[in-house]
Amino acid sequence: MRTLTEIIEHLAATNPVAARAALAAMSQLPADVQKKMRYMWSLNARPAQMKPEPFPWRNDPPPPVSELGKVDRRTLDWFTWLNLAGRGFGKTRAGAEYIRGEVEEAQRRKKPIRVALVGPTAADARDVMVEGDSGILGVCPPNNMPKYESSKRRLTWKDGSIATLYSAEEPERFRGPQHHIGWADELAAWPDAQAVWDMMMFGMRLVRPGGKGPQVAVTTTPKPIPMLVKLYRDPTTFVTTGSTYDNKANLAPTFFNNVVASYEGTRLGRQEIAGEILLDVQGALWSGAIIDKNRVTPDQVPPLVRIIVAIDPSISDAEGADTGIVAAGVAENGHVYILEDNSLQGPPIEWARKAVATYVRLKADKIVAEINNGGAMVEATLRHTAPSMFAYKGVHASRGKLTRAEPVSALYERGMVHHVGLLKKLEDQMVAYSPTMAGKMLVDRMDALVWAVTELAVKDVQSAQRKGMFADQ
Repeated sequence: MRTLTEIIEHLAATNPVAARAALAAMSQLPADVQKKMRYMWSLNARPAQMKPEPFPWRNDPPPPVSELGKVDRRTLDWFTWLNLAGRGFGKTRAGAEYIRGEVEEAQRRKKPIRVALVGPTAADARDVMVEGDSGILGVCPPNNMPKYESSKRRLTWKDGSIATLYSAEEPERFRGPQHHIGWADELAAWPDAQAVWDMMMFGMRLVRPGGKGPQVAVTTTPKPIPMLVKLYRDPTTFVTTGSTYDNKANLAPTFFNNVVASYEGTRLGRQEIAGEILLDVQGALWSGAIIDKNRVTPDQVPPLVRIIVAIDPSISDAEGADTGIVAAGVAENGHVYILEDNSLQGPPIEWARKAVATYVRLKADKIVAEINNGGAMVEATLRHTAPSMFAYKGVHASRGKLTRAEPVSALYERGMVHHVGLLKKLEDQMVAYSPTMAGKMLVDRMDALVWAVTELAVKDVQSAQRKGMFADQ
């Protein structure tokens, strides 16, 4: 499928006579019809820019039930439309036209709606989403142009529909307001995407005209932040993708000659031009390629001479904070096998029971737990769950996560660490963790893995201890 402009251009190249006839016919249309055609998004949009239809998975076999929490995607309408695409693809236009289309539908039903417009900053929401060339004011026809009150961060249409501008730098602004639909632009650039998204979701509770539930459009260039990966994998998210090349006809040739050509074939180009969501980031201690290269199936695991269950306890009440519980074993040749990731959210008694159950089931040799924040409480909780049933070692971290993780990362580089099967959530944390992300993301699962591998195979532990990296308790 192509836009009307692309169809005419194709005709001009393949059948000039037909192209001239089409243009002549269009020129004979009444002036008011020609003017309306300029605002007919269905004529000017590419398919990936159009709002998805309900039940978009009806012709797509759903993933295994086990991967979806026993939810069949074919029975769902989408809640989030995630438009992942490269620079210059036309994401802003797609988002603005989505809002315009929903408002016009509300006007036809004579039921005004409330809209949330969220940008990385207040300036982005104003300059790009509203006032930009492809923003809302740029796509609305003159006879249905909303009133824009910048001081009130508000757009108001003649039927009473209201769109309010929000900045991702101020998540608390979402407390109180409620909305029918939302548009989140450049979510990957939000300073704390998870916190802002959570606050936004609490306000997405109004029923749209026609008895439909709320929906949110997300337009963003992909980055491998955990929030975006989580959204990408959500069964109620409909994903459309595209590259900068899809919109080449509307972009300056010099942009392709001088900018795009410079990044073709690079990792940054895959992300910023092709619009790929890459789960490993430049500078990260681990890469998906290395993990995949050394991955094994359960039947490929050799006899293990020692098995450890490592715990990174969570004492945080923050949403999304897990207690990391990772089981690993070492073979006679020194290779480490990451057996299970049983991390969970819950009170101490829950993670203690899970850790001890893992220890018993795998016939492990020891439980290793990080005790920086929990101190004696960690061991006491474990002992209360299963008195005198297991060997225990508490470890204390006196240096940062990055310093502790580097020798473990080196073992992966040497091909000495193997993941048994796919450990999605653990691997997402690993490949997203880089020096620039240190202290900015939750990595409880990764921390537990680092403690396990360090206990089993890091040969320089004593030297590391002398340097103040670790201290046994």
